[in-house]
Amino acid sequence: MATLKVPSTVPSPSEDCEQLRKAFAGWGTNEALIIEILAHRNGAQRKKIQETYFEKYGEHLLKDLDSELSSDFQRVVLLWTLDPAQRDAYLANEATKKLTASNWVLMEIACTRSSHHLLAVRNAYHAKYKKSIEEDVAHHASGDFRKLLVPLVSAFRYEGDEVNMTLAKSEAKIVHQKICDKAYTDDELIRILTTRSKAQLNATCNQYNNQFGNAITKDLKADPEDEYLKFLRSTIKCLTVPEKYYEKVLRLAINKLGTDELALTRVVVTRAEVDLQRIAEEYQRRNSVPLDRAIAGDTSGDYKKMLLALMGHGDA
Repeated sequence: MATLKVPSTVPSPSEDCEQLRKAFAGWGTNEALIIEILAHRNGAQRKKIQETYFEKYGEHLLKDLDSELSSDFQRVVLLWTLDPAQRDAYLANEATKKLTASNWVLMEIACTRSSHHLLAVRNAYHAKYKKSIEEDVAHHASGDFRKLLVPLVSAFRYEGDEVNMTLAKSEAKIVHQKICDKAYTDDELIRILTTRSKAQLNATCNQYNNQFGNAITKDLKADPEDEYLKFLRSTIKCLTVPEKYYEKVLRLAINKLGTDELALTRVVVTRAEVDLQRIAEEYQRRNSVPLDRAIAGDTSGDYKKMLLALMGHGDA
């Protein structure tokens, strides 16, 4: 369910590099050419372009993009050009810093990526920052958030579709009991959320609904002002219906008085090659406005063009 449009015949990495070099030459940067190339190449192609660029010119493409571009357009292009695992490692590291701290971004990366991708993120983090992602998350987060986040980022879940229905029934009962007892940070509850496969968790959620007549996320709304409960609900959403979680992130990013460009950029860039199409469908269903139109109405210039290109508008 990706939105990325890659042309049927793609120029060689060497040609792409020459065009990019041309885009940087002269007085002004040719932003349209940068969008035309980078926004229409998949992860493997972008990686090859970076390698070829270094071989040809002895310089890093990311460094050149960084010095040629600015503001929101610069961020979206740089994040997009990065290898996906390195990009997530960068976003995770940023989320553990004082000024850009975000438990939400860390939870998002931990819950919506595959186990193999998350392992690659942990390796990339280790290589770049000379620390483990777990130790930085443990240092940054505190209290209940830390108790849930550290095992989430450490998880390596089974990725298949096999589901144990007996287990789903019994764990639905456990979850219900913990919610009734308001034991929201109970070890059993956290163990279920941080170790079970996504298919198994979906089965548990369905069993919960069948047995108790309510969605787990609904029963976790006991105190709408409780930040940890909000976080717990979003964790379950991210693990079971990520498109609903991301739809809300986008709705909040676009429908505010000022746009939240950081959130908008993050969702479009990290989901364009995954499930952005499904998120866009959910957005339209929920808001009666196509996502591309909402983005176009809320952004401008090259930033807008890049986002729309990643949404699959080749002629944006």
